Amino acid sequence: MGYKLLKVKLEWFGYVKRRYTIALVRNCKELAMDGYRRDRDRKAMGDPEVSSERHRVGRSISSFRIIPINNDDDTPHSEGTNFSPVDSIRSIDEKKDENANVAEEIDNWLPITESRTGNAYTAAFHLLSTGLGNLAFVLPFAFTSLGWSGGIVVLTVFFAWRLYAICLLVSLHETADGTRYSRYIQLAIVAFGEKLGKCLAIFPIVYLSGGTCIMTTITGGNTLQLFYKAICKNDQNCLDKSPSGAEWYLVFICLAILIALFSPNLDSLAWVSFVGSIMGVSYFTILGTLSISKGRLNGVSYNPSDNVTTNMERFRDVLNGIALIAMGFRGQNLVLEIQGTLPSNPKHPTRTRMYKGVIASYSFVAMCEFPLAIGGYWAYGNMMPENGIMVAVAKYHQESIPKGLISTIYLMVVIQCLCSFQLFVMPVFDNLERIYVSRKHKACPRWVRSCIKLLYGGLAYFMAVAFPFLISLAKFIGGIALPLSLVYPCFMWISIKKPKRNSLMYCLNMFLGCLGTLITVVQVAGALWYLVVNKLDANFFNP
Repeated sequence: MGYKLLKVKLEWFGYVKRRYTIALVRNCKELAMDGYRRDRDRKAMGDPEVSSERHRVGRSISSFRIIPINNDDDTPHSEGTNFSPVDSIRSIDEKKDENANVAEEIDNWLPITESRTGNAYTAAFHLLSTGLGNLAFVLPFAFTSLGWSGGIVVLTVFFAWRLYAICLLVSLHETADGTRYSRYIQLAIVAFGEKLGKCLAIFPIVYLSGGTCIMTTITGGNTLQLFYKAICKNDQNCLDKSPSGAEWYLVFICLAILIALFSPNLDSLAWVSFVGSIMGVSYFTILGTLSISKGRLNGVSYNPSDNVTTNMERFRDVLNGIALIAMGFRGQNLVLEIQGTLPSNPKHPTRTRMYKGVIASYSFVAMCEFPLAIGGYWAYGNMMPENGIMVAVAKYHQESIPKGLISTIYLMVVIQCLCSFQLFVMPVFDNLERIYVSRKHKACPRWVRSCIKLLYGGLAYFMAVAFPFLISLAKFIGGIALPLSLVYPCFMWISIKKPKRNSLMYCLNMFLGCLGTLITVVQVAGALWYLVVNKLDANFFNP
């Protein structure tokens, strides 16, 4: 009975730290057993004061001597001390403040959060530079499988869905108490727990950061080679002196790492993103204008069934078209990192400026990609090459387009690849520097940062040369990373905001999250099916 009374009192002091409660309960058990033995012996001897003795067990909890539990087995336990709940609460708060200060200090040393002087304009440039890319070149080819109505509907739905998911991430970046999650993995851990969050988010983040850098290296190297051939054109002596594919990859990665060496943090890349945005908008506009101005090709067709003979082939092509459109938009994995470069205060939270940057940047993304997809499909129809509109322009209009114009397009693509490389590689540098900072408890010296960038540049070059066919796997691996953009933001919003069950926002996010999961499974299966049927040309070490 005494043990139960003490346990009730102990639960009333709910703020007692766990390491004290274990020892306290153990002492209470021992006291209760001693009391039980004394009562049993006295009862056997006929002592009438047994019942009054039991009430002495219910004395105040503050009279007990608490032995703190030390997790270090080599350190002996301290002597018994009188327990004070106020002192315990104070020590807990001090430890939390100390941990928060350490985490803030580490953030101030890492490249993503080292500088927070950005604004809505720099955020818009970052988002636009990462949102436009060579993957959008294949949007007209996706229309060959979906047709006019299907292509436009799927493109519009995916664009609106991704824009909504970005707005969810922006709203979750900063809490009411000022806590900021400037990395996607941090928000995933808060929403899903440490184990599940890391399990769900680490691989997609690694792919979208490191993998995109490798594919950008492959694209940049191949475009440099096309630029050289466009300059030489019909000069056979010039063409014979062309460097190999591996050498062009080396030229691109050297230029990319050279820029990275002069960019210590994400905020310092504002000018790089500005240049990348200008180049991206420019070559998207030129390609779309060229395709429309040259008119439709002779014998062009818009019937998706012309390229297939069976219903299974038609179904496979539809899945492939949906996968291509799903990959046409990129950069969602960097939204929280970009928002982390903005300053914040209670009166002016970051989400206000970030919303402005998102609206401005994705207005340009829509104005670039929708005309490119629709105009490219109108001009080439089912004759659109699988590699996209840039190959179509060079294939069908190479003789009628001036050499200077086509060379300018290739050069713009290379510059935009160099600029977007800096943004996608920043989370990789951030993680590598975190290892050094966590161990040394100081900021990375300049020579350490330079070594990290040079080593990663060498690794990216090796992977690009070893797996030059990695772009062919983009639909398959991109399907695995698709939840990062479409699924996780919806479930994270439900987990963190905790809306009322069956409310509009709850039902909307739950529906989108489940639908995104289904689309992910279908896309991965369809991409794998497409690879099996068309056979992957795995040209290892032969770019």
